[in-house]
Amino acid sequence: MPELYDVAAIGNAIVDVIAPATDEFLREQAMDKGAMMLVDETRSAALYAAMAPGMEASGGSAGNTIAGVASFGGRAAYLGKVADDQLGGVFTHDMRAIGAHFDTPPLVGGKATAVSMINVTPDGERTMSTFLGASVEFTADDVDAAVIEGARIVYLEGYLFDAEPARRAFAKAAGLARASGRMIAITLSDGFVVERHRQALLGFLETQVDLVFANDTEVMALFQTEDFDDAVEQLRGKVKIAAVTRGAQGSVITAGGETFTVPVFPVEKVVDTTGAGDQYAAGFMFGLATGRPLNVCGQLGSLAAAEVISHYGPRPLVSLKDLAASKGL
Repeated sequence: MPELYDVAAIGNAIVDVIAPATDEFLREQAMDKGAMMLVDETRSAALYAAMAPGMEASGGSAGNTIAGVASFGGRAAYLGKVADDQLGGVFTHDMRAIGAHFDTPPLVGGKATAVSMINVTPDGERTMSTFLGASVEFTADDVDAAVIEGARIVYLEGYLFDAEPARRAFAKAAGLARASGRMIAITLSDGFVVERHRQALLGFLETQVDLVFANDTEVMALFQTEDFDDAVEQLRGKVKIAAVTRGAQGSVITAGGETFTVPVFPVEKVVDTTGAGDQYAAGFMFGLATGRPLNVCGQLGSLAAAEVISHYGPRPLVSLKDLAASKGL
């Protein structure tokens, strides 16, 4: 089958509500700074009422990545579940407006579209309280074989490991991708996801995954070590390519016996780190899908991450294609 997309992603389809917050507010609301916590609809509504005025934006980790791929000029597709409600309509419109293929049937008569309340402290750190809603109703029946088989890279969001039906969807997508000779990529998403599903993730990495994205916290949690270098070496032995981000220290890329260290692109001020890892993955996979060397893939990832942390919101506000061209990438 011809390649219709550079990247096709499966993830939790979520609308983000992003607002400034103080460390005191986080303590008052019993939130762990920098973490993603799952909440029910009642708690989500209470947080929304207590938060400072903010902005709403279509989000979800893999959705943000697809927005980045599209901004680079890549061919992108997204699979994820929203409800047949107002926010679901907003999410659908936003995905299609950026040029991504998104045609997953909405959930009718069930949970509302997922919402993530994101509180951003003055240091740019984001703390997320997420009501997963309709997003966890994504099942194997929602996996579009034509999309998976037509993508150069199939990208899976680790957050979906919290729902058993979504894990079965992962397995189906991986099987389709493998049979079609496509590359399978996954992001570990969050340290708490790794701690909850460590064994399942390790098994999935060893048997299905070609490319993994993680940050330093996640990779050390995966191998239950406080030694970053040791964790990276263990990860090297399980996948063909690993890209591990380290915040201001840049990223480390491994592939077989090769290792590349990629610095960050400087920004005047870190405003909001929401979406930094998502955009790094977007740049990296766009580079990989278009034949760039691995170190350049990392540079594209760093460039996209730098753009998104310079403003509120998890998706690029300028053309990443033009930005990359201005940097000779």
